[in-house]
Amino acid sequence: MLTVAYSADKPAVYKVKKLKVSMKIDANWEKAEWKKVKEIPILNFMGQIPAFQPVVTAKMMYDAENVYLIYKVEDRHVRIQNTKFNSPVSTDACVEFFFSPDEEWPLRYFNVEINAGGTAVMAYHKDGKRTNVKEEDFKVVDVAHTLPKKLEQEISEPVTWFLEFKMPLSLIAKYGNLTQPEKGVRWKANFYKTSSRSTNPHYITWNVVQNPVPQFHLPQYFGTLIFK
Repeated sequence: MLTVAYSADKPAVYKVKKLKVSMKIDANWEKAEWKKVKEIPILNFMGQIPAFQPVVTAKMMYDAENVYLIYKVEDRHVRIQNTKFNSPVSTDACVEFFFSPDEEWPLRYFNVEINAGGTAVMAYHKDGKRTNVKEEDFKVVDVAHTLPKKLEQEISEPVTWFLEFKMPLSLIAKYGNLTQPEKGVRWKANFYKTSSRSTNPHYITWNVVQNPVPQFHLPQYFGTLIFK
């Protein structure tokens, strides 16, 4: 599928398709429910361009009770060391979803970071204050991944890995204001891939982030999600 590099003059927009029936969360990129869903190209590098450039795409859907995301990563130098909830998973091979679910307050946002082994970080940011999501609350999120939970050493050779998750809207509403997804509703968001402590560190975004050093916590540079 053709992908487009977004620029500062052309902010990214993604139309989120509604899922009609329930589906199993199994990290299967090829399953029928995802087949006709448009890809999200994550291809804007921040900071120094790495020697190896991972190829990263995502897809997103929603229903009345959940949001769904799946990532496909064509990677090398894959590091997975963190296995504890809310540990620094961005130092590993990691995909991330930052989003503002309240149309009235686009600078109040959640960050969801999940490494290739399925270990996650989630927090809510409101007016400069960070609130970490509790591990027992995050257990309602269904996460599937194709790589092991931990690697004793990096996978240096080429490997394609997948990660999929289903997040209940009730979890989002427990920590912040929520504009219920439905036709025409807009959220602000950005999608990322990173691995800051691998032998091939990199920082990749969906919407362009205009910052001299890699930094994902800049909601003013989020793109737009439009629910269909």
